[in-house]
Amino acid sequence: MKSFSLLAFVACIVAGVALYAQQNERASQIPKGPAGPPSVAKPATKAKPAAKGKGRPAAVGPAIGGNTATPVGLIKAAKDFSVELLYSVEGAEQGSWVNLCSDDKGRIYASDQFGGLYRFTPPAPGAKLDPKAIEKVPADVRAVNGMLFAFGALYVGVNDYEQKMQSGLYRITDSDSDDKLDKVELLRAIDSKGDHGVHAVVLTPDGKGLYLVCGNNAILTETPDSSPVPKIWGDDHLLPRMPDGRGHNVNVLAPGGIIYRVSPDGKEFKIYANGFRNIFDASVNHDGELFTYDADMEYDFNTSWYRPTRINHVVSGAEFGWRNGAGKYPEFYPDNLPATLNIGPGSPTGTTFGYGAKFPAKYQKAFFVLDWSWGKVYAVHLQEQGSSYTATKEEFLSGAPLPVTDAIIHPQDGAMYFAIGGRRVQSGLYRVTYTGSESTAPVEAQATKSAARDLRHQLEAFHGKQDPAALDVAWPHLNHPDRFIRWAARTIVEHQPAATWQERALSESDSTKQLELLMALARVAGDCPSHRAKDAVIDTATRDKIIAALLKLDWSKLTQDERLSFVRTLQIVLHRFGNPDDATVVAVIAKLDPAFPADNFELNWLLCETLGYLQAPNTAAKGMALIAASSSQEPQLEYARSLRFLKTGWTKELRTAQLEWFLKAANYRGGASFAKFVEFIRNDTLSTFSESEKAELAELIAKKPEEKSAIENVGEMFAGRTANNWTLEELSAATKTDLKHRSFDKGRKVFAAAACFTCHRFGNAGGMTGPDLSTAGRRYSPHDFLDQIINPSKVINEQFSAVVVLTDSGMVVSGVVVNLNGDSMTINTDLTDPNKRVNIDRKEIEEIQQSTTSPMPANLLSLLTKEEVLDLVAYVLSGGDPQHEMFKP
Repeated sequence: MKSFSLLAFVACIVAGVALYAQQNERASQIPKGPAGPPSVAKPATKAKPAAKGKGRPAAVGPAIGGNTATPVGLIKAAKDFSVELLYSVEGAEQGSWVNLCSDDKGRIYASDQFGGLYRFTPPAPGAKLDPKAIEKVPADVRAVNGMLFAFGALYVGVNDYEQKMQSGLYRITDSDSDDKLDKVELLRAIDSKGDHGVHAVVLTPDGKGLYLVCGNNAILTETPDSSPVPKIWGDDHLLPRMPDGRGHNVNVLAPGGIIYRVSPDGKEFKIYANGFRNIFDASVNHDGELFTYDADMEYDFNTSWYRPTRINHVVSGAEFGWRNGAGKYPEFYPDNLPATLNIGPGSPTGTTFGYGAKFPAKYQKAFFVLDWSWGKVYAVHLQEQGSSYTATKEEFLSGAPLPVTDAIIHPQDGAMYFAIGGRRVQSGLYRVTYTGSESTAPVEAQATKSAARDLRHQLEAFHGKQDPAALDVAWPHLNHPDRFIRWAARTIVEHQPAATWQERALSESDSTKQLELLMALARVAGDCPSHRAKDAVIDTATRDKIIAALLKLDWSKLTQDERLSFVRTLQIVLHRFGNPDDATVVAVIAKLDPAFPADNFELNWLLCETLGYLQAPNTAAKGMALIAASSSQEPQLEYARSLRFLKTGWTKELRTAQLEWFLKAANYRGGASFAKFVEFIRNDTLSTFSESEKAELAELIAKKPEEKSAIENVGEMFAGRTANNWTLEELSAATKTDLKHRSFDKGRKVFAAAACFTCHRFGNAGGMTGPDLSTAGRRYSPHDFLDQIINPSKVINEQFSAVVVLTDSGMVVSGVVVNLNGDSMTINTDLTDPNKRVNIDRKEIEEIQQSTTSPMPANLLSLLTKEEVLDLVAYVLSGGDPQHEMFKP
């Protein structure tokens, strides 16, 4: 058997670990992208020109330089779909297009991010758009980030962070019936000076109003108390806030991004849902339900609080938990709603449902969402689940580069039109048509029947109202198994005066109902400290009653969800009301300490943080044991964050382990703010050291972290091994007979040691470089899963592929596009170093193609024994479930 060194094995792994690291450093958004100010690239690394005839990629079509949008030869579409480039936008005159909409005559409007509006009629099938047919709309408006033609007018969301025009919601009409929009009315000014501002305008399901979509940098405008969202939000961090290490949005607090419901005259603004990061668009399905595509924060990558871009089902009164820095709510927090589908890293832009498209039924029903930075259009397929939905995604279109900004389905020809552009990059207009043989007959444009959804709507009708009948309507559904129905019921309660239901809540005998009610009471009666007046009197009596009610509950009889609600409610009480007396603190610790550690990360997250805050004496030992046992850096980081203000229960051995962990964590990889977050945690931790601890451990405190080699980062379990040249056939054959009685612990250990967490999300941990493996068991048989590992370039997931660029001078650059700005394209050329970048002028690009080599390295299984491979396969395909039949004795 051929020898294969550990160093060579590690080199294979390291070659694939940092695809997202450079994504963290990308300037990740146009005004509709996910995060604030673009990163500043270091001076570009010069790539060597290729010798003539050598190292040149195969020709893939026309150049994309000059005044030419991405050629269709560089765009991959779903089977039997055709893409036409209709028009390459004249940048000097018409700017870079970020928005599209059609009017009641079938004409399309396009908006320039830094300029005005344009109008044209779509060309005939197979024809290009004649530049002479493009009209400049006379309306004196600019920086339109959202458009809707409704009620005989064009409604636009203006987000002008150049501040040449007031941002806000406008209505544009034809003042003299000459079929030209020329009258501009400001309906509501909104303070918005950055990317994450005023965005889409969407028609409400009843056709009587508008939704206005705003990112988290649009300042909250005046709204009435009758809004569906009760005005009781807060950041609700139990421990002191840990803001972003690079200063991004450090002063932006809850409620974050907002979707308003607005009357057609703009006089009535209500907060329909909040807690978003930077949503750019939203769309309504045939069931009358609103969906949006929210952004991630790439600086947070590989932390426990990182949240990927995600599809959200936006219901009345919803809160989705965006908070600054480390404070983002995980999905298991009961005081926010979960995503319908997590997508991955990206920069969300436009959305549209496929209704009206001359596409097969599957795509007519699809929710199309656009990702600017990765150049993707996803078809998201929704399936009803209770009163909400689950979803899967399919890559519908992709290209490199393809900075997609918006898409619409044309009401007359049934084609999809989409634009690329933004940030002054070369813009273009495209048309997508179906050319296959499947039926394109229109799907039924009616809501499906759903008793659960009807119940939720009945409850939502009481949102924003104080009604004597409301409590009796809500109360029976506070323990409903459907999380969205429970949310709708609790929101009703939160809109009613606390005096009318407080005692009823405190005496409620059903544990699920009571926990919902105690959380509501904590939120309603406990003003958030960030909103509280300096001379406000804290309602300590209500605090004590809530804690007493919690302590009466039998922990052993609570479900997992109830336990999460218990601890999270306690956190909100402690944060909003302050600590109770010492005896009560002792009683709370006595209640929670036996439950810690739990058998799951979610509950341990809350317990470690809460017990650390309360200075529980056993927390240091238990928390450090969890850090030592955690197989990936995300839970380790979370426990370290929770322990950072703990002063009790430390021994010299525990403090030593804590300091040594910081030396180890200095070599962990993550987003642009990752190192700063670790620094913040360490500084806070050192502030808790006693003088004697500082003296005794001075040498270790002063010790600087050593840069670990790739071998040390991967782990010691492979040291001294000789490679096994495993074939797919022999491993696949072994899975047919030997995927029984496997070891869950060994499978988890191998998964971590082989650096799988570095690239792949698995449960609540891991990266987003490669596909999420949490549900791999639903997608792969053991044979297919092994095939993906052993032959990674056989079928490359387009979401994670690199590009090869050839310039006019013969320079060949291979890597990942991490930024676009004007004519500049920035490519990361070294997957192990996010700062190794090349800036290329797109006018000088001769050819560009997607790489045929997967970023995932081969030979990942080479240093594993057959038993370890089988344990790894079982661990992944079981979804990390230790109770799975593959692990039964």
